[in-house]
Amino acid sequence: MTRHGLHRITRLRNGPRRKAIAVGVVGGAVVAGIVATMMPLLASDDLSIRAVADTTATIVTQDGDNATKTTLATCPARCDGNPRGGREAVVEFAVTTVPAAAVNVRATLRMHAWQQFAATVTAHASPLSARETRPAPATAGAALDTVTGVAKGVNEWDVSKLVTGNGTWTVSLAQTGLETRVYWGSVENRNPELRPSLVISYDLGTPPSSAPTTRPAPTPSPSVPPTTAAPKPTPTLAPTRTPTPTGSPELPSGRCGQVSDTLVPSCGAWWGMYSPANAGSGWDHAKAITTVEAQVGRKFDIVHRYHDFSNAGSNGAFPDAYEAQQMREGRLMFFAWESRDFSAGTTLKWSDVYSGRHDATIDAVAGRIRAAKVPVFLGFDHEPEDEPNKGSDADFVRAWKYVYERFAKAGADNAVWVWTMMGWSGHYSRYAGLYPGDRYVDWVAYDPYNFHVCNGSTVWKSPSTTVDGFYRWLDENGIGAGKPRMLAEFGTNFNSADKGAKQRWFQEFPAALKAHPKIKAAIYFNSPGMTTRTATCDMTMNHDASAVAGFTQAGKDAYLRQPTGGSR
Repeated sequence: MTRHGLHRITRLRNGPRRKAIAVGVVGGAVVAGIVATMMPLLASDDLSIRAVADTTATIVTQDGDNATKTTLATCPARCDGNPRGGREAVVEFAVTTVPAAAVNVRATLRMHAWQQFAATVTAHASPLSARETRPAPATAGAALDTVTGVAKGVNEWDVSKLVTGNGTWTVSLAQTGLETRVYWGSVENRNPELRPSLVISYDLGTPPSSAPTTRPAPTPSPSVPPTTAAPKPTPTLAPTRTPTPTGSPELPSGRCGQVSDTLVPSCGAWWGMYSPANAGSGWDHAKAITTVEAQVGRKFDIVHRYHDFSNAGSNGAFPDAYEAQQMREGRLMFFAWESRDFSAGTTLKWSDVYSGRHDATIDAVAGRIRAAKVPVFLGFDHEPEDEPNKGSDADFVRAWKYVYERFAKAGADNAVWVWTMMGWSGHYSRYAGLYPGDRYVDWVAYDPYNFHVCNGSTVWKSPSTTVDGFYRWLDENGIGAGKPRMLAEFGTNFNSADKGAKQRWFQEFPAALKAHPKIKAAIYFNSPGMTTRTATCDMTMNHDASAVAGFTQAGKDAYLRQPTGGSR
C-alpha cells in the first residue's frame, strides 16, 4: 500500500537533524509553460564583518573596564536614577575587502539585545575610540539611522552614510525614551552569534549588455491526457508588469523581470513553499499549495516537492499531474530527489546509484523532465551529510556526478541542479568534500531554521542570524563562488513567552534577504512533521492568525514580488 503525503520525523539533538520521508499519490507526466529570459550581467556580493573593538562610553566610575566586558550598554543622561549615568555603546569595524570596482555600497549594523525595550536608539558616526577602557561620551556625530523600539534579538541600523567602502569605521549608539540601561552583546561574548557585525552589500558594476534569449515554448508531452491548457505565462519585464509580446523581445540589460537559463531572477528573490498533502485534502498536492496561497493572498513562485527512486506513482514517477498543472499556472517546480523508496521504507546506497543498478529509473526521470520542456529545479539527495547509511562523502559526490552525466546524455538540459546542505556548523569540515564541483552545480542551497525550544535551545534567532552562518562560511571558503544561493528549506518556531515574535520574525525576513543578496530564492518548509507539535513548538507558518499575518506581509515585499512567475 502506497503511503500518501510527506512526513518528516526529526530526532532533535545537539547537532544535526535526522529525517525520515514518505510521499505518495498516483500521478502522471507533465507539460508546462514558462518563458525565461537571460539575466542581466549585473553582479553583486556581500560581506559580513565582525567588530574589531568595542566599549561603553560613560563617566560612571564603577563601570570599570568596558572594553573587556561581554556586554555593551546604552542609557540616556539620566539613567536608573543617576542624573550623570548616560552611556553609549561604541563599536569599531575594519573593512578591508570591498573590491575597488564596488558601487552602491550598503552597510547594516547588527546588534543583539536580550530583551524588548520601549527605547529609541540612534546610530551615529562616532569620534570616540572603541579601544579605550571607559571613554567619556562626546558630542554625537552625524545621525545615521534610528530604531524605535528595541527588539529582543538582532536589531539593525542602516549605516551606509558612514561606511562607504574600505576603512576603519566607528559607530556609537545613543538611547532616548527609556531611563534604564539596555544591554547589547559585545565582541567578547562567547556566543559568536551575539557579537556586533556589519553586513555590507554592493554591486560590481554593469558589464556590457548582451541580447537575452528566450526558451522555446513548450509542446505537450504525448503521455499527458488531453486537456485544455491554461494560457502560458510570459515574463513581465518591468515593475509595471505589462504583458510582453510573444517571440524574442529585445530586453535592456539590468532591468528587473529577467530570468537566466538557470532560473536566477535579475532582482530580488523567488518566494516558495513546501506544504504537504493530507487525508483531509484527498492527498491533493495542488490543494496543499493553493490553500496556503489563499491564506496569504498570492501565488508562490516555487513549489517544492520530495520524490524517491521508485519510478512509480507520485512518489517516483514525476513530474506528476499536480506539478503539470502548477507549471501551467506559472509556478516553478523544485524536485528534491531522494535515493530511497518511500513506500518500502528502504534507503539506497550511493554506490548502488553510480554502479548503474538504477540506470532505468534515472533515465526515465530524465526523460520526463526533458519532456517538460521548461526549466525545473532538481536536487539529488538533499542534506547528504545527515545520511551515514548511504555511504561516504566521496560516494555522494560520485553518485551526484553520475546522475548529472546521465541527464546530460538524455538531453535533459532543462534540469537546474541545486546542491542542498543542512548548513550546520558541526559539518563545516565536510562541505568541501561533499561539493561535486562548479561544473555540476547551478545553485547552492541550505536549510536554516530558528528552532528555538523545539530542539532544546533557549536562543531566539532573528531572520538574519538564522541565515547568516552558512552564508558567511560559503563566502569565507569559496565553495560555489559565483553561484546563486537558495534557502531550500527555512522556518521558525513561535515564542510562547512573546506571542508576537513569530509575526515579527516573518515581517523582518525580507530585510534579512536584502542583507544577504546572494540568496535568490527562499522556500518555507510548512510541515508539522518537521518537529513534534507541542505547547511551545510549532514550525508551521499558519499555526495562528498572527503568524499568517506576518508571513503575508513578508510575501508582499517588493523584493519577493517577481514580475515573472507565480507572484504576478
